[in-house]
Amino acid sequence: MSRNDNARRNALNERVFHIGAGFKEREHPHVIETLSGLGPHLGRWHPTDVDVEVSLQDRGGIEQRVTLRTTLPGLPPLVAVADDPDLTRALGEAKRELIRQIEHHKSARARMNNRQLSSETIRHPGTSADTPESETGRRL
Repeated sequence: MSRNDNARRNALNERVFHIGAGFKEREHPHVIETLSGLGPHLGRWHPTDVDVEVSLQDRGGIEQRVTLRTTLPGLPPLVAVADDPDLTRALGEAKRELIRQIEHHKSARARMNNRQLSSETIRHPGTSADTPESETGRRL
């Protein structure tokens, strides 16, 4: 990994992740390290535009819950929740759920854009809606 990639990853971690209620100060590096896998999925946005808030409810209980609340430009607020007595597992499950939601929105947006750019029409498959009929080989 290049020095530039390391600098970008550190800037992403420092600016993006906000550790909320429920975590002890000594757990912060572990939380950041566990969630650092989000970097490639959040990398298309500038770090100052990305906000990921991590919180923990019912600490140490059977239904210990990790919540990731994320705001990304152009997307609705995303919330990923995971219940697990093991903190590392709960963080990992919430991270995977957030990645799934980001990828879902990205693929939905790609399908929508692809539909708008499609050159075929329903009535005339294989032709462009912008191409005059004389260029398609049909008589005017």
